[in-house]
Amino acid sequence: MIGITKLLCGTRHWGDRIRYDGAPRDPLERRPVVVWTMTRRCNLRCIHCYSDSRDQMYPGELDDAAARRMIADLAAFGCPVLLFSGGEPLMHPRLFDYIALAKSSGLRPVVSTNGTLITHDVAKRLVESGAAYVGISLDGIEAVNDRFRGVKGAFKQALDGFHACLKHGQKVGLRLTLTKRNVADLPKIFDLIEREGINRACFYHLAYAGRGARLRDVDVTHAESRAAVELIIERARANPDREVLTVDNHADAPFLLMKMRTEQHPRADEVYRLLRHNGGNQSGIAIASVDNLGHVHADQFLWDFAFGNVAERPFGEIWSDTSQKILAGLKDRGPLIKGRCAPSSCRWFDICNANLRARAYAVTGDLWQSDPACYLTDDEIAP
Repeated sequence: MIGITKLLCGTRHWGDRIRYDGAPRDPLERRPVVVWTMTRRCNLRCIHCYSDSRDQMYPGELDDAAARRMIADLAAFGCPVLLFSGGEPLMHPRLFDYIALAKSSGLRPVVSTNGTLITHDVAKRLVESGAAYVGISLDGIEAVNDRFRGVKGAFKQALDGFHACLKHGQKVGLRLTLTKRNVADLPKIFDLIEREGINRACFYHLAYAGRGARLRDVDVTHAESRAAVELIIERARANPDREVLTVDNHADAPFLLMKMRTEQHPRADEVYRLLRHNGGNQSGIAIASVDNLGHVHADQFLWDFAFGNVAERPFGEIWSDTSQKILAGLKDRGPLIKGRCAPSSCRWFDICNANLRARAYAVTGDLWQSDPACYLTDDEIAP
């Protein structure tokens, strides 16, 4: 995640301390935010779903004992955040129990949901169980969102979910994945955020995983990416109190930095320092995924590579096992990266870290090839 508001305006939000605070850390010593796909079951049929979820039962998902043991292991290992994802996590019968357990164990529990199941009662239960934050996905306005989500009425139901969270004091934010089908809706999305009083927004670039792997033809072009990020930056600048982030394309970091340097922005040097401290893409370093069966992955998009199962071995042991070549390679990927993303080819490797490996792998079949979604020109990245 790239904290656009934090970097541009100097404001401070909870997640900034994970991304930008403290002394630079050895990748082997960093503790990851863990995305747990606690169930693949979902009430919607989103065309970009990384877990290819449907409204059906999935056999073999972690049982209660294994789930509770995993949460204890994550806390003992020092993981800062447990993100409950899916599928649709609100379809899991023990979600509220696990949120409470995570909080009491010292983890920060956050929930990623499509929002359509959040009634006033559900919002109250989220608050009571201790959810620190709820991210609700919207991928356009009205019919655009409903086509993306595969269910008519999903936009209105998600908006009702926002209203319920805001009414009961549950911190909530909007999540949107950019495609050709919704990029024109960005101004309207910002207008909605302002009108509804939503104070956090995350804009995701498309990852080619699950059903999203079939959407390359509707991914934004490089020119559309630049224009979208430009708009996001300007709308973030207009309201420093709102937290705006971009996710899954770390070319956004040098793009922002170059813009600030061109403007002779007084924070430009500080922003470069913060971006170097964060280190760019953190898959396999400060981001981890546990799927619904308990397998551990570098992130939620790289399910082709599993490093162990939390039902059989503590998470901390799995994550620290550098005898696994893929995991070790992700933690120190510089010597392995090829093409435009290699340190010898790109001046921004220290703040991008070769971008999203899942996208490179989906397109080329090579985990270490360059990410085709980098929209910076050859001149902009030249050493």
